[in-house]
Amino acid sequence: MTEMTQPTPMPKRTPRHLCLLGDATSPHVQRWAREMLQRGWRVSLITARPAQVPGVEVRTLRPVRRSTDWLFRVRETQRHVRELAPDIVHAHYITSYGYLAARCGMHPLVMTAWGTDLLVTPHKSPWMRWLTGWTLRQADLITGDSASLMDAVARFGPACPAEEIHWGVDLNRFRPAPWHSKPATHLVSLRAWEPNYRIATIVDAFARLRAGLQDHDLHLHLLGGGTLEPALRQQVQAAGLQQCVHLHGRLDDAGMARVLGDCKISISVPDSDATSVAVLESMACGLAVVASDLQANRQWLGAQWLVPAGDAAALAGTLRTLVTDDYTARQVGEHNAARIAQDGDRAAQMNRMHVLYQRLAGAQ
Repeated sequence: MTEMTQPTPMPKRTPRHLCLLGDATSPHVQRWAREMLQRGWRVSLITARPAQVPGVEVRTLRPVRRSTDWLFRVRETQRHVRELAPDIVHAHYITSYGYLAARCGMHPLVMTAWGTDLLVTPHKSPWMRWLTGWTLRQADLITGDSASLMDAVARFGPACPAEEIHWGVDLNRFRPAPWHSKPATHLVSLRAWEPNYRIATIVDAFARLRAGLQDHDLHLHLLGGGTLEPALRQQVQAAGLQQCVHLHGRLDDAGMARVLGDCKISISVPDSDATSVAVLESMACGLAVVASDLQANRQWLGAQWLVPAGDAAALAGTLRTLVTDDYTARQVGEHNAARIAQDGDRAAQMNRMHVLYQRLAGAQ
């Protein structure tokens, strides 16, 4: 009897290794890591602001307390990259982690601009502009989430491709709640309590709005958290708004979705910004959105809902239009939700990035 030959088992394919450089405490970096884990990548993360990210090997740099500290984190970053030996390095934020990644000399190298790193920081000095240009020229692919960032990249003239890829929205979690179920008129800001995001302007505008509409049950929810918390609490108390301004701080996705489900209007009025995930998530939940008049916001919102950054009176006036016309607010919210369903799906954006990674890794 002839002995049957057993088929030779195929060797198990080792997952491609993606090494991210970025702020591990950032929900955006955490989401990016999770998305790539789901697409079969092995993911590691080098960071100066550590946090646990399930499934991700986190390597920690010494803390960074001032901008010049980044210049002195090169050697330890090089050591971590050398030990990890990834297939691709991807740095988030050009003028910090992007610089560190550029100094590692590892390719393929991807860099993602976040906004201020290209729209503000390079203009602080000729030295920063030169360093930003040098950093970008080390990349094999640059991504950003708005046309304004793509324009900024082009002005530095890197030879590598640049792709507009935004963070997108988890449409399984962020989706419209029935309008009739929303209690009273609740407004929300998802932006961090930092100077760029003008949270004090939002509180000022809300105080003006409430003073002019005393027959309306108005509430403002502030999410995000940040270094300006003591000043904001003092501002709220001084204005006598403790019962109607709710300072939630930083919430996870589920917590944000719960608050958004009760709200009708979202506010985002920073001085500078690229495509804001807070704006996209608010739109996905069917909220009317009022935002600062920036190029990135013009890609998503109608001109009548854009106001000058820092202008509390203009912001209060635009909010009043929506608060006093519930039909219009609802129509705007429905339009926003439809737009995100068409163009804002995070899964579609991350699938694009996955394909770009594969092309880069395959070229080596």
